[in-house]
Amino acid sequence: MQTSPPKPPPSARVLQLATSSWMAAAVSAAAELGVADALADGARPADEIARSVGAHPPTCYRLLRACAALGLFEEREGRVFALTEVGDALRDDSPHSMRNFARWVGLAADRTTWTGLADSVRTGGPAFERVHGQDVWEYMRDRADVSAVFDDAMTEASCRLIAPVVDAYDFGGIGTLVDVAGGHGALLAAVLAAHPDTRGLLYDRPDVVAGAKRTFQDRGLDDRVEIAAGDFFDSVPAGKDAYLLSNVIHDWDDEPSLRILTNCRRALAEDGRVLLVEAVMPERDGLSPTVTLMDLNMLVLCGGKQRTESEFAELLGRAGLRLTRVVPAGLHSVVEAVRA
Repeated sequence: MQTSPPKPPPSARVLQLATSSWMAAAVSAAAELGVADALADGARPADEIARSVGAHPPTCYRLLRACAALGLFEEREGRVFALTEVGDALRDDSPHSMRNFARWVGLAADRTTWTGLADSVRTGGPAFERVHGQDVWEYMRDRADVSAVFDDAMTEASCRLIAPVVDAYDFGGIGTLVDVAGGHGALLAAVLAAHPDTRGLLYDRPDVVAGAKRTFQDRGLDDRVEIAAGDFFDSVPAGKDAYLLSNVIHDWDDEPSLRILTNCRRALAEDGRVLLVEAVMPERDGLSPTVTLMDLNMLVLCGGKQRTESEFAELLGRAGLRLTRVVPAGLHSVVEAVRA
């Protein structure tokens, strides 16, 4: 008769939880060094991997061993390592790559910000500026190298939500869809590819949209897309049928979010929709560690938050909008609203 392993004592469980950041640091280091790419063509000895990634061989073995214990690599006889299915997602060219996201959480911009979590809980404000001396947006503006990793990380994370969102929500019947703060337009491109009668308008900061044209050219969609630059705190392009904001509102506390949503409400065409793609915080029953920790991440980085359905309804109502439904789409949902 098979028995389940004994439950660890409370002290051991606290130790596991408190040291989980060590696991994240190991994953980030492997991503930064490009270990998975070095293993893309098959298993290799640890010393050979170290030479390939420019690392100190004995120390590289220690990192590989730790990552093997986490399930990223498999250690074979003679200190030979191979990729696992999970580790394959650390390859730069994997269709499921999360390498840049793993790199991002290892950078000081993210990792040391979390040292200010207790202060954020005391004050209710973000930790980023107290830790780094600038708010997150100024910091990114002044550090192109960090900003590049962050942008790539957000693109990777966005790519993981695209298929579930496009599959779950019916974008059919939308004449022109405005992707507000849509980055390089990966989600908009997927929606347009699935709905040939829909046109798109990508709207973001000038420095962001400057690199967006290729997203649509590569998929033969450029004749159905307009690209415009601006600031959503000032306005959004007017008179369109739907306004899509993917993981935008969670960046901001209620008052900045209200400005963005009010601008979308003013711009809406008659019978238009506002669509928020967000990881909706469950009510007390069914809380998700992923979403609750994402909520704390938004707090320390920029003072944002993940919201429950009722909190979205209240915020949308203040902006002159009415929540009509929440469509689950994997980890995220599409929060749909119309004019109140």
